[in-house]
Amino acid sequence: MTYESKINFAALKAVDTHVHIEADDHGHSALPQVLLDAADAYFGGRDSSPGLDEIAEYYRERSMAAVVFTVDSSTAMKTRPNSSEEIALGAARNNDVLIPFGSVDPLKGPAAVEQARKLAGDFGVRGFKFHPSVQNFDPSDTAFYPLFEVLQGLGLPVIFHTGQTGIGAGLPGGFGIKLRLSNPMLLDDLAADFPELKIIMAHPSVPWQDEAISIATHKANVWIDLSGWSPKYFSPNLIRNANSILQDKVLFGSDFPAITPDRWLADFDKLEIKEHVRPKILKDNAVKLLGFAK
Repeated sequence: MTYESKINFAALKAVDTHVHIEADDHGHSALPQVLLDAADAYFGGRDSSPGLDEIAEYYRERSMAAVVFTVDSSTAMKTRPNSSEEIALGAARNNDVLIPFGSVDPLKGPAAVEQARKLAGDFGVRGFKFHPSVQNFDPSDTAFYPLFEVLQGLGLPVIFHTGQTGIGAGLPGGFGIKLRLSNPMLLDDLAADFPELKIIMAHPSVPWQDEAISIATHKANVWIDLSGWSPKYFSPNLIRNANSILQDKVLFGSDFPAITPDRWLADFDKLEIKEHVRPKILKDNAVKLLGFAK
């Protein structure tokens, strides 16, 4: 079954561009339990890690669509990944609200390239998700360029985690996870070398927020999603640029289930965002970037 969207975007309140499928349909998690516990402590805990069908119903009740994905960090974490194929199939049976992204492990080299082609061609994923710190790779390293050349050719957007991460937070050595790999300046190299690759820098990129704003301003093929932080913690510079020069390049994302869209939207309502900009951030920019605009 190949994914084909049946989403009525005109009827939606918002498109959440950043939703994690933490556990597969069999209850398996791709991250070691110690990392999940550390992330829960970092984000203040959560009730559960809902499955894909539960997430679909959650967003259906809220008249929202959600971009859903996992992160394949099997080499670095030495764990079995969750299946992007299963996520795509699950999104296909919930194609009124869910949009599937795939994930491949860049450290697998040619196998990652082949899997990316398969996920796009056979399963219909609408983009790809990477977490350089957790996957332990430098996205500016030309060793990984064959993968990004293929992704550029597919014409699909790619989401990269940027900035600090709750994964490994508070653990000795951060569980060996290196924050510098998620410095958005590494994505500036990638954006320059692959000008047709649509790059989404996930999260306010603390401590490199100004660098991310500069890259998104300079590179036509780079966007910012606002997930992972409550809007009440956004820097004044991020709010100012989202209201002006970056109003067409900023996307709503929650980071569910770590942060709920209900909490994110409630805090976003309190920001001084121009009325004509709000619908762009909440829905319109994502619809265009994901290729659903008519």
